[in-house]
Amino acid sequence: MWDNYIKQFKNHLKLERSLSDNSIDAYARDVIKLKQFAEISNLPDSPLYINADNLRDFLEFVHTLGLTAYSQARIISGVKAFFRYLTFEDLMDEDPTVTLESPKLGRKLPDVLSVHEIEMLFDAIDLSTPEGGRNRAMLETLYSSGLRVSELVTLEMNHVYFDIGFLRIIGKGDKERLVPIGKDALKYLKIYRDEIRVHLDIKRGEEKYAFLNRRGRHLTRVMVFTIIKNLALSIGLKKSISPHTFRHSFATHLVEGGADLRAVQEMLGHESITTTEIYTHLDRDYLKQQIFDFHPRGKRV
Repeated sequence: MWDNYIKQFKNHLKLERSLSDNSIDAYARDVIKLKQFAEISNLPDSPLYINADNLRDFLEFVHTLGLTAYSQARIISGVKAFFRYLTFEDLMDEDPTVTLESPKLGRKLPDVLSVHEIEMLFDAIDLSTPEGGRNRAMLETLYSSGLRVSELVTLEMNHVYFDIGFLRIIGKGDKERLVPIGKDALKYLKIYRDEIRVHLDIKRGEEKYAFLNRRGRHLTRVMVFTIIKNLALSIGLKKSISPHTFRHSFATHLVEGGADLRAVQEMLGHESITTTEIYTHLDRDYLKQQIFDFHPRGKRV
């Protein structure tokens, strides 16, 4: 049902409003995000039954992914245009978006890095030092897979599946998930493992951890924060960033690129936005394809 209405909406934008193909595709992507949320939340399989409460839940869900206020406003604009169309065509009696408000652009939201800013940060790492090689592998992994900092510092080397391009992550509540990892991140992880980590005097009990300091102990959350802060200072980046910024950037770049919300939700380790339903776990190959198609560094997966 959704697909038929979206197709009709696109025809309306083209024939009645004479919008460009790029604009039409942008509007359609916004509505497709709502469709995906409806599927996640087990809402009726038709936009005609969506109400204002459903839409507010959708906006809260989008906010939890860390999208900027501008990106959220863009999505709301597309959704409003869709429901105005349905109302105009007398397919709905009332427009459920009438009371829907765009996020205040002054509202404090997590900073999101642009793809260029991430490249600048990576390029600022001195790969001639052991710490630099480790840091490049670590930050590539953080951005490639959208990990929490706690998941990064407790990542075990034998949970990096180099052959299939996945990480086994132990998340909140000791819940496990498999997350795709890009080819660049795997490349730097291999270099770190084979050329740097093997030369460390690793302390007893620390052998399993992927990322170690020069004294052979696993990195702390504070150390990861410090590494990122120092990198930002080195390139004169004015944004206030942290390890979580890479996680938000991962989600934002995927969602804005058109990735399936369910796939992003799964990779982040989020539960369903509903309190009673847990989303269906998606096929491993499908998750990897989402990275390949929509992550800025995914073309090299």
